Amino acid sequence: MTLFWIRCASAIMFLAVALGAFGAHGLKNVLSDPMKAVFETAVRYQMIHGLALFVVAWLSSRANAPSVNVAGWFFVVGVLLFSGSLYILSLTGVKYWGAVTPVGGLAFLAGWICLIVGSQ
Repeated sequence: MTLFWIRCASAIMFLAVALGAFGAHGLKNVLSDPMKAVFETAVRYQMIHGLALFVVAWLSSRANAPSVNVAGWFFVVGVLLFSGSLYILSLTGVKYWGAVTPVGGLAFLAGWICLIVGSQ
């Protein structure tokens, strides 16, 4: 699973950098200031949890704890739901997507709990 998590982390980080650049340059005159902040929050949390996936890769090579891999899946789901919903919200203005964001946040929290358990 180590190689899988490295690839997953790399893809998420690549997209975070690309989306961050797109937001900073391509959307600077398109989004309102509050929606720029929402977009930036999505990029920031995606980057943090992309880095967390590298930790998952490292731990999965050292610990034989299933909760480490579960943490990785929670981080991936968190990026999709948390950051994804914020990207959609900032680009469309459809407030409904804001209701999805906390579910992604809970996935992030569950991932961190799984890392605590898996690192024992």
